[in-house]
Amino acid sequence: KGKPAVFATKVKEVKAPKTPEVGEEFAKTLGLENLDALRNAVKTQLSGDLNFASRQQVKRVLLDALDEKHSFDLPPMMVKAEFEQIWAQFEQEKKADRLSEEDKGKSDEELRAEYQKIAERRVRLGLVLAEVGRRAGVQVTNEELSQVLRQEAQRYPGQEKQVIDFYRNDPGALAQLRAPIYEEKVVDLILSKATV
Repeated sequence: KGKPAVFATKVKEVKAPKTPEVGEEFAKTLGLENLDALRNAVKTQLSGDLNFASRQQVKRVLLDALDEKHSFDLPPMMVKAEFEQIWAQFEQEKKADRLSEEDKGKSDEELRAEYQKIAERRVRLGLVLAEVGRRAGVQVTNEELSQVLRQEAQRYPGQEKQVIDFYRNDPGALAQLRAPIYEEKVVDLILSKATV
């Protein structure tokens, strides 16, 4: 332990990655029936990726527009709670050495100022979306919530019952599952009335 060592090795073979021939056999190695099934699977995957990216882009533009058009005094305790949540996540990322290079070069004061603005934006947008949803009568159905709860439980194989019980017995945790569904429904409502 702690001393240099020399190892003698003999190289018996050198291999390089080889691009496989795309055909029927290749499709079967992926568990698909044939080349057409592979093409359809790739097409479906790419289409889904494009739809997701498009949705994220249009949602970002919408939220930017809502943020730009609304200015009002924010409840200080809500902003403080949001900032503390963001900062706690930042601290975890810092401990795990997963900060971006950009963030690594900034002082805590600079980062606090940036995250304060992010907290204010999140609270403002949350309140705007909540009000739009309230006026439009947007509701999250029990079926929608149950579906998301099942998806969350599936992330923990073998512990599905405990996960479901946890969410059903903790109103705060259940609200955290409900909030993104509500937000997406309000965004859908706004987009259905907008010219995109």
